[in-house]
Amino acid sequence: MTESAAHPEGREPRRRMNYGEGREALLNAAVRVVARGGLRKLTYRAVAQEAGTTHGLVVHHFGSRDALIEEALAHAIRTSLSTSALEPGTGEVADFSAGLSEMVVDDPDIQAFQYELLLESRRRPELLPQIRALYDDYFAATGRELSRILPQGADRALTRLVFAALDGLVLHQLVFGEPEVTDGAVAELHRLIRLLQADEDTGSASEH
Repeated sequence: MTESAAHPEGREPRRRMNYGEGREALLNAAVRVVARGGLRKLTYRAVAQEAGTTHGLVVHHFGSRDALIEEALAHAIRTSLSTSALEPGTGEVADFSAGLSEMVVDDPDIQAFQYELLLESRRRPELLPQIRALYDDYFAATGRELSRILPQGADRALTRLVFAALDGLVLHQLVFGEPEVTDGAVAELHRLIRLLQADEDTGSASEH
């Protein structure tokens, strides 16, 4: 039997994936589909084609399009948290969000996916609870690390301000490129946090 007869149209055979591997591959494929074409392009068939697998496997893993969206968003947040250095756990200013520009360069689709979902939630309010709950992970990680850095801790307003700055830098780099601008802005953010740190240290000392 010839190769083309074994695999119609000369296509390579689809590789069978085990359960865990297949789920991860499908989530990554969903992220890429949405990042490149928006949520309207997210279908079982589009994800299957992107992942190089079957439509039935996507249905088997997720059951509904809404479940696929929710799990892909959770996957995106987990991946971003693990690579963004929002919470290195060291309490050192220099470690906070270090390598932000590299994160965007290495995986722009997972960042673009999140912005697509944020905008889509304005048109589809049913997505907002998922977006809010998952973005709370970002806010919480930012707040915990700032509280390690700053003697008096970080309140909600400061946490949101700092995260909004970082989130905006990621969005701007996605659109304009210029990772060196991101690096410079993060360095300036570090300088401002050190000023807060020094001010709080001085205030604490004067109280004793």
